[in-house]
Amino acid sequence: MYSKTIITTSALLAGLAAAVPAPQVPGYTGPNAPYGTTSPTPLGTLATSFGLDSAVSAVPTAPPNGTVSGAAPPRRSSDVTGATSHGPYSGVPTTTGAVKANQTLMQTIPALPPNPTATYYNTNGQLTHAQPIPYTPYGGLGTNGSEPRYMVESDFDYESITLGLYQEWIELDCFNNGLATFSEQDFIDAGLTAEDRALIAFMAVQETGHATLLTNMLGETAPPQCTYNYPYSTVREFVDFNQILTRFGESGVWGFINHLDSREVGQLLAQSIATEARQMSGLFPMPVWFETGIPQSWAWTFLAPYISSCPQNTTRLAWQNFPALHVANQANINRFSPNDTADYVERVGNRTSDPAVSTIPEDQSCIHLNVSGVDCGPAISRNRSEPLSFPGKQIRLSWDAPGQAVGPNNSYITATSAGAPQFVAWVSQLNLTYTPLTVTGKNSGYTYQPASEVYKGDPASNDTMFIALTDSDLFLTPFNLSMINPHVAALGIFQAG
Repeated sequence: MYSKTIITTSALLAGLAAAVPAPQVPGYTGPNAPYGTTSPTPLGTLATSFGLDSAVSAVPTAPPNGTVSGAAPPRRSSDVTGATSHGPYSGVPTTTGAVKANQTLMQTIPALPPNPTATYYNTNGQLTHAQPIPYTPYGGLGTNGSEPRYMVESDFDYESITLGLYQEWIELDCFNNGLATFSEQDFIDAGLTAEDRALIAFMAVQETGHATLLTNMLGETAPPQCTYNYPYSTVREFVDFNQILTRFGESGVWGFINHLDSREVGQLLAQSIATEARQMSGLFPMPVWFETGIPQSWAWTFLAPYISSCPQNTTRLAWQNFPALHVANQANINRFSPNDTADYVERVGNRTSDPAVSTIPEDQSCIHLNVSGVDCGPAISRNRSEPLSFPGKQIRLSWDAPGQAVGPNNSYITATSAGAPQFVAWVSQLNLTYTPLTVTGKNSGYTYQPASEVYKGDPASNDTMFIALTDSDLFLTPFNLSMINPHVAALGIFQAG
């Protein structure tokens, strides 16, 4: 099998192991920490009365409010107080297509040699330039004492942060929508408690802060919250959709954050990005060593089909919407044997990020099984005996033709400049791996899951990841992955792990 893989120039990993008995960690000898042989003491009398009985020295205090000096600025979106609208768009768009400049200079970005000034290499561990001040080495950006300006500095910045704001808005609404749609009993029946609902509620409020931050960095033309068309009908499907939604949202930011002209904006954006957990779906919560970065047009392709409509004059995006790539035998995470998933019928819909059907027969489901290695109910972690997918598995695919209306008000049109697809590009962690595409009919074909690794022992395909049909096997790395866009015929999500 032909493959091409991104490899970093050096491995920066250090092996970490807990001080445990040697047989539990092969090759680890001499675990002599004092706690390694401490015997647990028997339980004493447990507390039975809980109350505010602590005596702590304190004074009455409250955060500044209103116009008082030091008061926190308001959030753009307050807590939900009224009705929201959801469902597909049925109107006629008044504008179509991505926003464009008056002039486009080139159709593709040419490949160039490395930056001629990128030559620094330290051979002895000593400083090579004079220090600007004590305890501060020479170099870095934004370190010369200039006052930071936390605003976008280019069209690239503006369109990237606007995309990020579209993502924050849907996450904010989706978290609230799940809590409003499903009752406490629905969550309990899915194995989730009031504490889990409280966590989801916190994440929704958290998104108001993210949306406010991005709005402030964009200015008065920042887009407002839109209305959405969600694919789920059960709590399990709600949670599954959210782990996909937050995956491509986070990966979209990692893909552009270090290309921003404004380092200040990148700093604040990095502080708002975090991995939303997969525990509620019964999936291993952090199955990769590195998070994936994808181009903005990929994130917009995955996001747009779930936006029903936006208010009139909402700021439009410049990014491309690619045709959808569908995985016929996409693993159903709710099966104890996910590789027995039937083609096509076990996704709730035909959008690439739609969750798996959760209402399969109980004798095929892993949701309520209290069996180690098989149970997929909500948990801090699950280590399943049968993976969702595996290297060498045949992956059956179909893809849409370009020219379809998607996104807010059905006003964006899918497009591609690629030739006939020949490869499947697998994008996960630091790797870009190609496998040959065997075409079996009009807009259908298959390939085989690659066995690529990032570093030895870290399978690249082990998470909710991204696949694309391409017309060439262009060698690219995480920092210049967007150069693949002119060669992409269709985009999809792949569930591994």
